[in-house]
Amino acid sequence: MLNIHNLSISFGGEYLFEEISYMLSAGDRVGLVGKNGAGKSTMLKILSKEQEPDSGQIAMDKEIKIGFLKQDIDFVQGRTVLEEAYEAFIEIKNIERDIDDINAQLAERTDYESESYNQLITDLSDYTHHYEILGGYNYQGETERVLQGLGFVREDFDRLTDTFSGGWRMRIELAKLLLQNNDILLLDEPTNHLDIESIIWLENFLKTYAGVVVIVSHDKMFLDNVTNRTIEISLGRIYDYNKPYSKYLVSRKEIREQQLAAQKNQSKQIEQTEKLIEKFRAKASKASMAQSLIKKLDKIDRIEVDEDDNAVMNINFPVSVQPGKVVMEAEGIRKNYGDKEVLKNVDLLVERGSKIAFVGQNGQGKSTLAKIIVNEIPHDGEFKLGHNVQIGYFAQNQSEYLDGELTVHDTMINAANEKTRSKVRDMLGAFLFRGEEVDKKVKVLSGGERNRLALCKMLLQPFNVLVMDEPTNHLDIKSKNVLKAALKTFEGTLILISHDRDFLQGLSNTVYEFKDKKIKEYLGDINFYLEQRRINDLRDIEKKDKLVKAVSDNKETAKQSYESQKKLKSLNNKLSNVESKINKLEKEIKEIDIELAINYDQTIAQPSFFDQYQTKKDELSSLMENWETIQEEIDSLTNA
Repeated sequence: MLNIHNLSISFGGEYLFEEISYMLSAGDRVGLVGKNGAGKSTMLKILSKEQEPDSGQIAMDKEIKIGFLKQDIDFVQGRTVLEEAYEAFIEIKNIERDIDDINAQLAERTDYESESYNQLITDLSDYTHHYEILGGYNYQGETERVLQGLGFVREDFDRLTDTFSGGWRMRIELAKLLLQNNDILLLDEPTNHLDIESIIWLENFLKTYAGVVVIVSHDKMFLDNVTNRTIEISLGRIYDYNKPYSKYLVSRKEIREQQLAAQKNQSKQIEQTEKLIEKFRAKASKASMAQSLIKKLDKIDRIEVDEDDNAVMNINFPVSVQPGKVVMEAEGIRKNYGDKEVLKNVDLLVERGSKIAFVGQNGQGKSTLAKIIVNEIPHDGEFKLGHNVQIGYFAQNQSEYLDGELTVHDTMINAANEKTRSKVRDMLGAFLFRGEEVDKKVKVLSGGERNRLALCKMLLQPFNVLVMDEPTNHLDIKSKNVLKAALKTFEGTLILISHDRDFLQGLSNTVYEFKDKKIKEYLGDINFYLEQRRINDLRDIEKKDKLVKAVSDNKETAKQSYESQKKLKSLNNKLSNVESKINKLEKEIKEIDIELAINYDQTIAQPSFFDQYQTKKDELSSLMENWETIQEEIDSLTNA
């Protein structure tokens, strides 16, 4: 499908990669990995023909369609979400306009017997047939399905794209690509702005994708679940294995160990041969043998060991002072943005040493609660910090707060105090800013480099509670592993917002899911949470399957199903009414029992007391029997 041969590209006289070759075939789902700056995004731009290589060739079939999801996108203002998503179907939309135009002409004309009128009828038939072949009658439903899979709700469909954040606009662009039936999909960090539910949906979509997918991602679990091949760009070369990322790492390590062993054996042989050559050179009778050995040595194909770029940052999060047992307490927290209510009556108690993960769909209030915790935004409800609490906060867009005109070194110096100013260069070195790199202006740094600088800057301030909102965005896999290791050894309290399941594993013992303006606590790690969600999803699917099973193509069966649903609704209303009466009676009887315990003599002296008391108990008993009967009917209908 696509053949890359001897591809080279350089910047500033240095090769990003040189003379690399590989092929992409239908069914390949490639994880393109490597450190930040290795050339992954450049490779995607070359494959999409957005950028020309210095040398080399890319051969592909003429009819191949390529879709490219970039990290930075532009939108035409004034379109709704649905209108923008429908841009994926340009040919279908053009035919719709042609059909509308013909229908308008037919409605106005009366020359039914003319040749031109008959030609319009013929054209309408041709357009309609072509429209059907292209999927014109299905594209709207398919668009809504994909948008909902990526986290949009129906209420969003008619909203203007201008009102959405960059992350949600990225989802619309991703939806368009998934709808276009491209032969090759090039995805640059597709999970950066997706929540866990949307990532899982995208995984399932890509697993069944028939064409070629090339994914640049730092989400290890996403790569493992989707890809069947890994290409790593490292130090100008590529390493290509028909395995997902984790299995590729194992294979590459084994091969490198084999190369090292073979190189060691070869070095011994070469050393022995060189000694013989020196020995034979000294004797005239052995001179010809020495020459023979020299020729043999020249012909040896020297074993090379794959280079490994192991430069990673070094992070440690020290705890400033010991805080009190209760770190923070929230009661009845509410937050509105204009007319939109994000959080409603949220309660939260965090104790010292807690390791907490905030998860849920975007827009459900995770970052909002984090900002309330660090006192960045106003809110309703009570919130208070515990004794000696010092918060370190890494915002989702933390790198955007950096001044682009300052150098890396000046950024740190300006944020340092007398105690930390002398440590600035050492800290920058630990975060891979060494030598002349500290004099670079922030505006020329990549997204990953900015994130590293923002993390480094955060360490200049003391803290014992760490609140981190999407800290892994733009970090490569090795850097994420280092950050994760540092957070594992952090002895303070951790609140972590992330959609990266692999990163969250082992970092939290409590998960709070944000949904419908509330939070729900799961006393376990991210795997426990996902398992519980999976069970709930399966229950929902079973309920839907029962409903689908109940509906038959036969009209009579459909009518029975309708009557069954109607009866079920009526029974549920009755059950709710009975439960309400039971609750009221139980409350009244309990109040009488309390009155009897306090003032027994006065209470029983009331006229007809025992008759009224017994009547209430008999009525409660009757209601309980009625409740059981209704519940049995509901169960029989539900399980039918």
